[in-house]
Amino acid sequence: MTTPLFIVGIGGTLREGSTSEQALRLSLAHAAHLGCDTQLFAGPDLHLGMYDPRRQDRSPAESALVEALRRADGVIFSTPSYHGSVSGLIKNAIDYIEDMNQDDRVYLSGRAVGCMVCAYGPQAMGTTLSAMRDIVHSLRGWPTPFGAAINVTQQPFGHAGSPADPAVVQACETVALEVVQFAQHGRNAR
Repeated sequence: MTTPLFIVGIGGTLREGSTSEQALRLSLAHAAHLGCDTQLFAGPDLHLGMYDPRRQDRSPAESALVEALRRADGVIFSTPSYHGSVSGLIKNAIDYIEDMNQDDRVYLSGRAVGCMVCAYGPQAMGTTLSAMRDIVHSLRGWPTPFGAAINVTQQPFGHAGSPADPAVVQACETVALEVVQFAQHGRNAR
C-alpha cells in the first residue's frame, strides 16, 4: 500500500472566507476526494513575520509551513490580485521557501504547482496568473497547464446560501486534478 500524495494549499487573505480562500478550500477538497492528504495554510496561518534570510529562528507557524512544503508532493497557490500582482501576504509566505535552498529537493523542485487567482477584472487576473507562474518557475516547480482565473465581480461563490458558479467549481477542481496527476507522475519517476 502506497502513502497518499500530500498536497499543500497556500492562499487567501487575512479575511476569513475570502474568495481566494474559498477557491483554495474547494480545490483541496477535490484533491482529498481524489485520495490525497492535504494541508491548508490560509488566513491567520499566513500571518507570518516578514521573511528575513538572516534570521535563523522560525516561529512555530513559519516552521510548520516550511516543513509541510518539504513533505509536499504538490502545492496549490491561491492569491487575490492586488494591483495586478500577487498579494504581499502570499508572496511573503512563498519567500519562506528560501529555507529549502539546501534541501535535496531544492525549493519546489519536482513538485506540481497549481495556481489560482481571484481578481476584479480580466487584466488583473492575467497579469497575476503570469506573475504566479513566473514565481513557480523560479522556484523550480512545475506549474500545471491550467491556472484558474476567477472574476470576483461575478460573485463566483454566490450570495449568502446560494450555490457556487459551476464553471468556478470546475476550474478549482481542474487545478486540483492536474496537481494530483502531475504529482503522481513525479512520484513514479522518483
